[in-house]
Amino acid sequence: MTSTAKTPVLFISHGAPTFAIEPGLLGPRLRTLGTQLPELKAVLVVSPHWQTKDVMVMRTARPETVHDFGGFPSSLYALQYPVAGEPALADEAVRLLQVAGFAAASDDRRGLDHGAWVPLMHLLPKAKVPVFQVSMPFNLSTATAAKLGQALAPLRDQGVLIVASGSMTHNLYEYRQSGVQPEAYAQEFTAWVQTAVRAKGFQSLIDYRAEAPHAERAHPSEEHFLPLLVAMGALTQGDEVTLLQGGITNGVLSMESYAWGIA
Repeated sequence: MTSTAKTPVLFISHGAPTFAIEPGLLGPRLRTLGTQLPELKAVLVVSPHWQTKDVMVMRTARPETVHDFGGFPSSLYALQYPVAGEPALADEAVRLLQVAGFAAASDDRRGLDHGAWVPLMHLLPKAKVPVFQVSMPFNLSTATAAKLGQALAPLRDQGVLIVASGSMTHNLYEYRQSGVQPEAYAQEFTAWVQTAVRAKGFQSLIDYRAEAPHAERAHPSEEHFLPLLVAMGALTQGDEVTLLQGGITNGVLSMESYAWGIA
């Protein structure tokens, strides 16, 4: 963990793309949180929907809104998040990542995937704060995800809000379009993670695959859990957690989210 920082860190469960038009419990909580944030220079988003061989940093000046999904209501494809990029801070992110030992480079054509713009439509609906993304390497582990967050943490001192966008649970094999009662395993996994986060059980979260109940069922693949480790890696000793309850949608998608460093 790093030294004193000025801006918060968020882990946001973005769930299904329909979260953009179905805010549920979490959407209003993000909107309220957005009004409590300090003045920001930019938002840095790490999303599982941008995975690359090495770490890439988006330095696009005017990133497009990418609708990187299929089979959802047509109204989703009309949504736009017309925000500016922040090339200078993107270049600084590349430098910090390289200093930390990551193979990192910039991408000046990348747009915002739905892991970025969907939660930001609730958190910062006016789209006035510049946004850039950092990719997740295909071979990212929980421990290396934490190191990725630690490498990016100095940006917090420059007015950059770090948003790690993933999902508390993400088993799309069991995803249901219709409303059903939450599955017990999703509730139990979510409760275990919350206990570990509140206790700052950093090593337990790194080892969650072996320690958490129903870990493999909650996350058949790990890419939607890894952003939580990115967020944890970017924390300081003094960062206190704020729980953002989101409930469980579609039976299996836990929307529980966290904020650290909120005044």
